[in-house]
Amino acid sequence: MGRGSRVRSVGSGGFARLVAPALLASLALAGEASAAGPVVGVSWSNFQEERWKIDEAALVAGLEEEGARYLSADAQSSTEKQLADIESLITRGAEVLVIVAHDALAVQPAIAAADAEGIPVIAYDRLIERRGVLYLSFDNREVGRIQAREIQKVVPTGRYVFIKGAPTDPNTDFVHAGQLDVLSAAIAAGDIEVVGDQYVEGWLPEVAQRTMEQILTATDNQLDAVVCSNDGMASGVVAALAAQGLEGIPVSGQDGDRAALNRVARGLQTVSVWKDARVLGAAAARAAVALARGVPPAEIEGAATWRGGPSGTPIDAILLEPVPITRDRLELVIESGWVERSAVCRGATEPLPAACR
Repeated sequence: MGRGSRVRSVGSGGFARLVAPALLASLALAGEASAAGPVVGVSWSNFQEERWKIDEAALVAGLEEEGARYLSADAQSSTEKQLADIESLITRGAEVLVIVAHDALAVQPAIAAADAEGIPVIAYDRLIERRGVLYLSFDNREVGRIQAREIQKVVPTGRYVFIKGAPTDPNTDFVHAGQLDVLSAAIAAGDIEVVGDQYVEGWLPEVAQRTMEQILTATDNQLDAVVCSNDGMASGVVAALAAQGLEGIPVSGQDGDRAALNRVARGLQTVSVWKDARVLGAAAARAAVALARGVPPAEIEGAATWRGGPSGTPIDAILLEPVPITRDRLELVIESGWVERSAVCRGATEPLPAACR
């Protein structure tokens, strides 16, 4: 996206206009740091994805309420750029780092550098399995369970495809483990045949579309359901299916993207697992400010010890509950103000979901 690094600070309103210049200068010299509040640096993996803009708005609003300053950088799906971005955020004065890791292992040297500077780190939505890092996300294994349950309701038996996220993102395997929690018994019994099981680099929709096209070719279009791990990739999957006249094959996703919710209304996607990014962003703002003020990660509100990572390392984590959005539950996202009814219902045809009648 190329937006680079940005800084946003919360001002003091009209106070400066009301204070005598000499006194104002004195206050600026003596108390500028405390007035400005903590500096929070955020490293985004790939800001082009729709959902991160929603996360950012909630995060920035929460920081504004605390008088904190916001720095950000977009790694644009580049591990090398993310490492450089984090170094830059530290140099520019970040007192807390919030990191959406592009590669959870490759980012470890940057976390070590932050740790050496005494800078707390929040692993935002994507796990960084390291002691001292606060992991803040939704319960991604439950996301996978929800996806599998909703697809299995529609297609209890048949030929299934798994379209998984990036192999470098631990969330990918958390989600897939949840899918298998639900589907393993049916797979073992032969009720479900897995005819495709692929990772998708970067969770990119265009890569997911190419991957789905290859699976369709290999299976001669003989499949019944696609358990897809997020909405962006689901857009590519649905496009590949539509090109073969296979609209309506059940497809899952997650994130509650506007386009995905519209696909749910139109019968092109079965479920989007809604992770209200506004709640997650606000939680990150509260946690970041608390960490900057010296509160240990274990004492942040809602934190608990969690050992669910690949190595079982005990870390402090805050895991929020995801919500399934199917055709009969679209009113939830509309009533919450997440998305407008017109955006959800555009192009929907009979039989209309209840939210579009």
